[in-house]
Amino acid sequence: MEKKSLWKKITGSREASLVIVLIVLCALISIKNPSFLALYNILEILKNNAVIMIMALGMLCVLLIGGIDISITSSLAFAGMTVGMLFKNGVIHNTFLGFIIAMAIGSACGFVIGLIIAKGNVTPIIATMGFMYIYRGFAYLVANSQWAGADALGGFKDFALESYLGFGVINNVLVIVIVCYIIFFIMMKWTKFGRNIYAVGSNAEAAEISGIHVARVKLAVYTLMGLLAGLCGALAVTVYASAQPNMMQNKEMDVIAACVIGGVSMSGGRGSVGGALLGALILAVIAKALPLVGIDALAQNTVKGVIIIAVIVLNVVTQRMMDKNNLERREM
Repeated sequence: MEKKSLWKKITGSREASLVIVLIVLCALISIKNPSFLALYNILEILKNNAVIMIMALGMLCVLLIGGIDISITSSLAFAGMTVGMLFKNGVIHNTFLGFIIAMAIGSACGFVIGLIIAKGNVTPIIATMGFMYIYRGFAYLVANSQWAGADALGGFKDFALESYLGFGVINNVLVIVIVCYIIFFIMMKWTKFGRNIYAVGSNAEAAEISGIHVARVKLAVYTLMGLLAGLCGALAVTVYASAQPNMMQNKEMDVIAACVIGGVSMSGGRGSVGGALLGALILAVIAKALPLVGIDALAQNTVKGVIIIAVIVLNVVTQRMMDKNNLERREM
């Protein structure tokens, strides 16, 4: 059997090429700012980008079935604002209950979207665009021209500062990120539901013929996306110690970008949990690095866009190399 060269191993794995991109980015940034790779700074980057990292998992599933959801940050704001006002008005005082309520609201938002798309056969971009405005409007209605600051949130805001879930070693927020990725890795790799998601995205008609209930899979995926958006609504409130109806507005593009950078196909059927994680990490590093290396605020979006395009082009090249290698193996 022919032994593969190091270059072929790298170009034959999307995740390997992304790891190299991440290492190179960190190395270049640390040359300019040596404190960038300090443990405290890395943990802060992860905590501050936990919301994007978790929602990238839901978006991974949505993109895998050939869908899209641009309403996620509106669902997040609706769930987060509701929990924030409940704490502010003294209706609830328990942190765990706050998370449960937020996830329930997010799940309901996702379920309604999934129902419209799966049962009503409405195009995902149209359906989620409409609900993007509806759920953001709900957030403003719940706020009623108010907001919940750190003082109003009581002990709920302390969740992001403490590490009791990580036995005093890892921050609570990072523990949730790790648990989410472990669950999704197992789900996508070894469960029937994960295989069904890939099957629906690869060929919905063939999946239906083979006995997979495509509409149910789509409904489940959008509900799952909503649940994660609700979870992130509560997390955003505690991480930033405030609940506002405009929170995370327009950040849905960052979630989609994280998945695309990670090699998730927007036409469905191709992508991985590892890729979504690496894409989110690369995006987090870029966002933190640009101001650190002295790039002007007005130019940051342009530079960010150039880097994202460069990584996506690398993904395309890597995918073509993988397809070529697979074809060569079949011909042997």
